Amino acid sequence: MNSRHLSKKVVVIAIGLSALLLSGLNASSQLRDNLNLPDHDSKFYHLGIALIYNNSHFQVSAHPQFLQSDSILSVNPLNTGGFGLAGMHTLKLSPHFEFRVVFPQLMFSYKNLDYSAKSPSGQITYLATKKIESILLGFPVQIKFLSDRIDNFRVYMLGGINYQYDLASNATARKAQDLVKLKKYDFSVEAGIGFQFFFPVFILSPELKISNGLINEHSRDPTLIYSSTIDKLRSRMIVFSLIFEG
Repeated sequence: MNSRHLSKKVVVIAIGLSALLLSGLNASSQLRDNLNLPDHDSKFYHLGIALIYNNSHFQVSAHPQFLQSDSILSVNPLNTGGFGLAGMHTLKLSPHFEFRVVFPQLMFSYKNLDYSAKSPSGQITYLATKKIESILLGFPVQIKFLSDRIDNFRVYMLGGINYQYDLASNATARKAQDLVKLKKYDFSVEAGIGFQFFFPVFILSPELKISNGLINEHSRDPTLIYSSTIDKLRSRMIVFSLIFEG
């Protein structure tokens, strides 16, 4: 009797464990079926493309000559919008860290300056806006920290550096008395936050990033009326991107 009871208990336990295992496998299968791109996190490398909107301006530092100027009364930076495209190359370092190289990145950026100035006679005060357009070829390098994936959603933070070359730089221009000349390059630090939404065939990531230039972009020319009163120009930019990854 004891052996029979023991056999029955073993059978019941085996059936119970089998039922639990089958239900667990079934739940796991259903969860996997509800996940979009379930194997994405196992990829060592993935590629993406970004549509970019930027809002940028200059941080202006006045030159001592500004206080001696009789014609320029003030210089005010304007926030101006621009757009761009970029390719995203991402390498997986660990479950929560990724290394991302953005190349190529091409952005059209506008950092206009508003001048309040006096006419040569000194009788009339007028406003003059200097439109400063840049075509920036950028090479951002970033580290991303990713949260755990919650179903088809994830949050990440990023930080990095960015070298930019201005294809439209006017630093070598000569015959233009109303120019504000810029150097051809800039170097900046970046930080931001993004959100990954997993769809059946792609990942959409809205991303918001702040970029602060470290280099004085101004190529000062003391003979130019709008350039002589400025000492340093450093770029400040807010970048919003829609990133599509496979």
